[in-house]
This record gives sequence, C-alpha cells and structure tokens, in this order.
Amino acid sequence: MATVDEMPNWNPAPGAISIQRNEVDVWLARLDPTVAAIAQCRTLLSEDERTRADRFHFERDRTAYTMARAALKTLLGKYLGLSTAEIQFQYTAHGKPYLAPAANSLGISFNISHSYGLALLAFAIGRKVGVDVERIRPDFGTLEIARRFFSSREIESLLAQPPEQQADCFFNCWTRKEAYIKAIGEGLSCPLHLFDVTLAMDEPARLLATRVNSEDASKWSLHNLDVGAGHKAAVIAEGTDWQVRRWRWM
Repeated sequence: MATVDEMPNWNPAPGAISIQRNEVDVWLARLDPTVAAIAQCRTLLSEDERTRADRFHFERDRTAYTMARAALKTLLGKYLGLSTAEIQFQYTAHGKPYLAPAANSLGISFNISHSYGLALLAFAIGRKVGVDVERIRPDFGTLEIARRFFSSREIESLLAQPPEQQADCFFNCWTRKEAYIKAIGEGLSCPLHLFDVTLAMDEPARLLATRVNSEDASKWSLHNLDVGAGHKAAVIAEGTDWQVRRWRWM
C-alpha cells in the first residue's frame, strides 16, 4: 500500500486550516501508529469515547476508532478555533455524531470512515456530507451481496462489466452508496435499493436517481477518491456548487 505521503493527489496540510462554503475538505490518514501515538490520541478522547473504544473486540478496531476520533476532534478544533476538550458530540437517533450549535460557529458538518489502515474525514459548511472507504476484497461474494442489496439498475450494470473488473466495480458502488446514506443520516436503516449510483470503471461517480422520501438526486454531487491500490472511496455532498479539496493528515 502506498503511504499517505506518496499519494500526489493529496496535498500536505496547510499551516492554517480553514474552509469556505464552496469547499468540501477530505482528509486522508493512515492508521498504523506507534504505541506512543495511540496513547497520545487516547488522551484527546472524552471518557465516553474511551469507553466506546474499549468496547471493540479487536485491537485494530480499537486503534482505528481512537486514531480517527482524535483526528476528527483535532481537525474540528482547528477549523473552529477550539481546543479538543471543547469539541463535544451529540448523536442523532441513528447514532450519527454532530456538534451542538453553541460550539459550531461555522455550521460545519462532518463525516468519517475507516477501513483496514486508512481513514477519511470529510468536512463542509452548511451542507450535508458523507464519505466512505472500503478495502477491496475479491473473495467477498460480490454478486451475491449485490443481488441482495443493490438496485436492479445497479445489478444489471455490475453484471455487464468484465468479470475481472467486477470486484472493483462492486466496491465503487458500495462506497458511493454508503457515502450517500451516511450523508442523509439514516445509515443502514435506509434500504440500499432505493437509489442508484454509477459503478463502471469508465463512468464518473454520480448519484443517478433516488427514491428516498424528500430526496432529489440532482441536488447532490458525488466524487470518487483515489486512495491507492487496495481500497475504494467516495465523497458526496449536497449541491453542485462545491469543489473537493484533498489533504493528507500526518
């Protein structure tokens, strides 16, 4: 796997971190820290967050949560001019974290995803945003999973792809769908067959149609994110008047 520093499409972090309303910032982080780095990140978590981390059965999952949550609080603090101790999360009925309005002077929204050593953190102002990263697993039973969860339009498109590309196309589809349901805040309570995304290798990332109540596909923009071989990733946000900026975290 390429290191974060070897990914030319991802810019090094600027000295001062800021964001405008026509920007969506996505930060890429590697989750392979030293023991000392994990311990340092753990000090940035609240007691409740440390309890959440400790509930994970596998050490890699505890580490991923700890590092990603510490990065999230640090970045939010930089955007908002707050200390990490002042970053306190509330949670929706579906478990999605958000900042209380009193602590969110910019009206910043955010989303986070991590998978097998990589994390992505997305930030926007005044618009919903969702991000997802997944490790490509060719032995995942992609066609079986697709037939259970994807829309008929997506299944037809997946079956039309060359067999050697179907695993990549499946994870194109999966990350784009996950990013969307995370953006609208419904998680897996939203049936995945109720909307359609592109998945072919030669197609740009797009939300083609949605049958989710009160949602309009034309009001969303979807972007593929190149995070190196072995993973697929995507970011989506409301509106068509924004550009994605890619940053490397540490």
